[in-house]
Amino acid sequence: MKLFLDCEFTQLNRDTKLISLALVSEAGHEYYVELTDTYLVADCSDFVIQNVLPQLDMPACGQPLAEAQVSLLAFLSNLEGPLEICSDAPDWDWDLFCQLAYVNHRWPANVANRPTNLILLFRHLEADDIGNVTLPELPHHALLDARLLTDLYRRLTAGSNRVTEHG
Repeated sequence: MKLFLDCEFTQLNRDTKLISLALVSEAGHEYYVELTDTYLVADCSDFVIQNVLPQLDMPACGQPLAEAQVSLLAFLSNLEGPLEICSDAPDWDWDLFCQLAYVNHRWPANVANRPTNLILLFRHLEADDIGNVTLPELPHHALLDARLLTDLYRRLTAGSNRVTEHG
């Protein structure tokens, strides 16, 4: 099963820190968390301060890192594997996902240990398959973005078994 990953983080540099993470499965299962103890506002770029932070709902979705690790692993363990983590930005999102998923030197047994790059996967589609699809402007909210990626994947692969074989 494919899980579509999206993360929001403090800025585009090697010292970036995780703000929020979402996974949406092909079957519609959702996991979303906002981290309460991994960053400070001072760590964030102006773009993140203006576009990402105002969308957060810490009272409803906030968890410290250790709690988020437990809740993510519980979510993953309730899904039948193998699980394939798909991202449109794996160079950024994968390391952030690993911060939550790799706990006590253990990787979740039902999760593939490398990401699938959705951009490369989408390139395998024929032009006709993507002709009717408009790529949306992502709202810079991890859960909404992961839902959009899931929906886009579903639309692009509808009736095309060839694409799911590339995973």
